[in-house]
Amino acid sequence: MPARKAKAAWNGTFRDGEGKMRLGSGAFEGAYSYRSRMEDSDPGTNPEELLGAAHAGCFSMSLARRLSASGYSPERIHTEARVRFGRSGEGYAISRIDLRTEAEVPGVDEELFLKKAEAAKRDCAVSKALAGVEEIGLEASLLEPTG
Repeated sequence: MPARKAKAAWNGTFRDGEGKMRLGSGAFEGAYSYRSRMEDSDPGTNPEELLGAAHAGCFSMSLARRLSASGYSPERIHTEARVRFGRSGEGYAISRIDLRTEAEVPGVDEELFLKKAEAAKRDCAVSKALAGVEEIGLEASLLEPTG
């Protein structure tokens, strides 16, 4: 499988700067700022919102895979992720992510559905990444100011 890419650029200080995030596929590009992240008072996105979308999407696909493998054909799975973000010590942290899913799956009973949903929550790739990444690589370059 190919490595998936995303880019972010930030210009300025923490509180007064602004930036753009872009998915490698080009399917999304959006502005972000201190205000869109910390205050919800500016148009734009934030890293936690994008992480929530990734988690909701990964979970929904994982649940569909598990139900399909058991002989059920989901008609619709809709998942919302609520990412709790705030101060932690001298920095910031994600303290909790709550997934809320609704699904239309003809013929499945609630017990099996809940079992498959729990397994999807535990085993989707984004859930695993959030539980602890084995390695985080870094390539850092300091550039001279252009202006």
